[in-house]
Amino acid sequence: MATLSIKPNERVTFRVMHEDDHVAVVSKPPGVVTMPGLGHDDDSLLNGMFAHWGSRLQNLGKARDFGLLHRLDRDTSGLVMVALSPGSYDALRRAFERREVQKFYWAVCRSAPKRASGVVRKPLEEFQGVMGEDTRTRKLCRIGNAGKEALTAFRVLSATPKGALVECRPVTGRLHQVRVHLASLGAAILGDDAYGPSEVRRASPRLALHAHRLSFTHPVTGEKLDVKSPWPADLRRLLARLGLDRPDIKKAAPGEASGGIQGAHEVDDD
Repeated sequence: MATLSIKPNERVTFRVMHEDDHVAVVSKPPGVVTMPGLGHDDDSLLNGMFAHWGSRLQNLGKARDFGLLHRLDRDTSGLVMVALSPGSYDALRRAFERREVQKFYWAVCRSAPKRASGVVRKPLEEFQGVMGEDTRTRKLCRIGNAGKEALTAFRVLSATPKGALVECRPVTGRLHQVRVHLASLGAAILGDDAYGPSEVRRASPRLALHAHRLSFTHPVTGEKLDVKSPWPADLRRLLARLGLDRPDIKKAAPGEASGGIQGAHEVDDD
């Protein structure tokens, strides 16, 4: 057996939501980093993927990120896409660059934005800083005129005096984009220890952000795929405490489009 660059770890579990010969989509649990790094040499999602698709991911090599096409923050749960062949990786990478892959998130926020739907158009720049009560320096993001273009479409799904459930579609893919943009609207995500005030950090057992849907064109067959992940079990009590309905079982209101946020052009500028 060929030597693998990433150590396989069967103890890193995930749920396979879609798999074929060319691409797979898995649901990452919270608390797991996407790629190996400092302090996480063998417990990342990629380590778990190597236990499942080791030889195929090794074949893609480091230059193709061993098949990984995007990442999620450690405390964010939900869908991650991985290519299983070089050709599919190259085609999907181009699709990401052309913004043809649509990513959708559910976020539980301290309150609803003033508008029921809209688009946040605020540039984001990375910097080295500290995260809440954590004194370690790490890479963070902030709104700044010197930053890169960043667009996030959003719509409020439900709201109570205790909190709000918001669906977001980041059109661009900047570091912590959804978190920073929602916080800029006064709708910080509960459990966010970097961009929320102290009462927000303590309001959830973890960052209340879930990547629930990926919509893209299959790189080989041309089929339109729409992969979904249900509301995470560890955040069900949070919704109940805030009086919010689960978005994965809520029926659409009469006349409501079933596709949700499809494009930035469908919502008003913020």
